[in-house]
Formats: sequence, C-alpha cells, structure tokens
Amino acid sequence: MMREEQPVIIVATRNQGKVREFAHALEFLGKPVKSMNDYPEVPDIVEDGKTFAENARKKAKTAGDLLGQPVLADDSGLCVDRLDGDPGVYSARYAGENASDEENNLKLLSELEKQQQGEDTEQPLLSTARFVCHLALYDPATGQFTEASGTVEGWVTSEPAGGGGFGYDPLFYLPEYEKTLAELTLEQKQAVSHRGAALRELTAKLNEAARA
Repeated sequence: MMREEQPVIIVATRNQGKVREFAHALEFLGKPVKSMNDYPEVPDIVEDGKTFAENARKKAKTAGDLLGQPVLADDSGLCVDRLDGDPGVYSARYAGENASDEENNLKLLSELEKQQQGEDTEQPLLSTARFVCHLALYDPATGQFTEASGTVEGWVTSEPAGGGGFGYDPLFYLPEYEKTLAELTLEQKQAVSHRGAALRELTAKLNEAARA
C-alpha cells in the first residue's frame, strides 16, 4: 500500500473512545490521528494473546505491515482483584463477542455480586482494581517496536456515575478524586489514567531515541 503523503499518526483501533483520547493526548505533535476506521481494507485483528503486551504487538505489527508505515496499538483492560484479575485481556468482550459497554459492565457487577453473597451488600465499593494499558509502536521499515505501559489504581463501585469516557469508566472509582473516571474531564483523565501514563512513557522514550 502507498504511504500517506502527509505525516499522520495511525492507531490500530476502531474504538472511537480510544481515538478521541489518543487525538487529545498527541495533539502537541501537530499531526492528524487516524484509526482503522480510516483504513477499511485492514481486517479486524484477532486479539488472542495471553497478555496486553502480546495483543498490542500483534495489532501494531499486523496493521503496520499491511499499511507499510508505523502504527501505534494499545491493549488495555480492567483487572479486578476479587475476580483474580478478570476480566483482564477479555475486558472488551467480557459479556461475549461484540458485547456493548453496558453489557460488559452488567456482567462485571453480576460476577462481583456472586462473590459478595452473604456479605454486607450495602458497601458500594466492591473490589480494588486497576486499569492496565500497554502500548506498542511498530515501524515496518526497521521491524522494531517501542513499548510502554501504564496503570491506575482504584475501586469497582456498584454505583456507576458519569457520562464521559467509555468501557468500565463509570464503574471505576478514584478515591483521591471521589469520582469515577467517567466523571472526570478529558484533561483530568489523561493526567491520571493508565493510557495517559503509558503515552507519557512512550513519548519520553521516543524523545530520548531522537536525541541519541
């Protein structure tokens, strides 16, 4: 395939929520952000890795090789302590393939309610948890990856709140803000989120490599 005439940042996702966050976080680069929605010829990539890192690398390399230019991919998810780290890499399809955010959230609460049987169900904070993000930037010209990871600690709450964000954000409660991720502004979320942390680490690595 032909390379883009103008420099762009290509992100291997069709998730519009992720596209918005990447576009906002990478705005300082002055390049438009494109996603797999802009390249319908790239097929959906099966995320069959056992770790976030494996999935991110696979998506970046598959799309990068097909498009002939660097591609940034992330894999991220929610790891709930009370569920032994689930849904983890299955976060986007916890309630089944093509599940909606609402269906995944309901599945999560249902699983936690099973764990809570016989306990004080008035407690809105159900379990400690963390969001994890792994980023992989792949350059087909060199075959090299640049990678970074980020996490954010919090709680799963039985009382969803907020209209922002996507995925499990309405259920992920941050004690220091006394809000869920879905109640934060995009700027606040970028400052504390797993994806924001991973992007800052990736940017630092790229800047260091450019100076070398």
